[in-house]
Amino acid sequence: MSAIRSTTARTALLTVPLALGVLSAVAAPAGAATASAKTAEAATSAGAATSAEAATSVGAASRHGKSLTCRGEGVDPNARVRYRTQTVINAPLKTIWRLQTDVERWPAWQSPVDTIERLDHGRFRKGSAFRWTTMAPPTPTTPAGTLTITSTVRQLKHGSCIRWTGPAIGTGLHIDGVHVWNFTKVRGGVLVSTEETHRGEQVDSNVPLATEILGQGLKGWLSELKTAAEARGR
Repeated sequence: MSAIRSTTARTALLTVPLALGVLSAVAAPAGAATASAKTAEAATSAGAATSAEAATSVGAASRHGKSLTCRGEGVDPNARVRYRTQTVINAPLKTIWRLQTDVERWPAWQSPVDTIERLDHGRFRKGSAFRWTTMAPPTPTTPAGTLTITSTVRQLKHGSCIRWTGPAIGTGLHIDGVHVWNFTKVRGGVLVSTEETHRGEQVDSNVPLATEILGQGLKGWLSELKTAAEARGR
């Protein structure tokens, strides 16, 4: 998720999760919007190292077209909370891929990630799982506390895409997230695109706010990935 996060909580499931995770400020983050939720978009050219974001809502066509997929599988089509964004990173694909898949080192460059543990060994692959924590601030319906996200890689194509799913759990909060990442070489670097969906009683109770928080978390994740990768690529 993303996971789910603002700057203190993202997400996931990580899927972010599951990002990576904006599960925090909605009674809600891990790793989206209603049909009436606002859509924000900034397009980039293939050669520009700037970010382009697009929020999509259930019932409204995404300006990016179809949802992101990895080996034919995408985000939760029935989730009401959904967000998609992207950025061009001026760094080698292998650098970006290593940062994203070496999950045990996430705390070194992702400020919202407090702890993380790989639950398997060896190369990052389909079936790999990891458990990570982030602080969730208080909301009108949930207290401040630690958010625990357990992400499992469901699909992966080396250097091309990742899809993971899993729950984000905190005090009075449970979110199921699906998080997809795509990596595409373009003129000027690598286009990194990500899309995440969340489901759960708390986030579904305030879809616009949950979507806004998820979007902030995903944009923050991409920004930190961009900064870390470009610093290593110099």
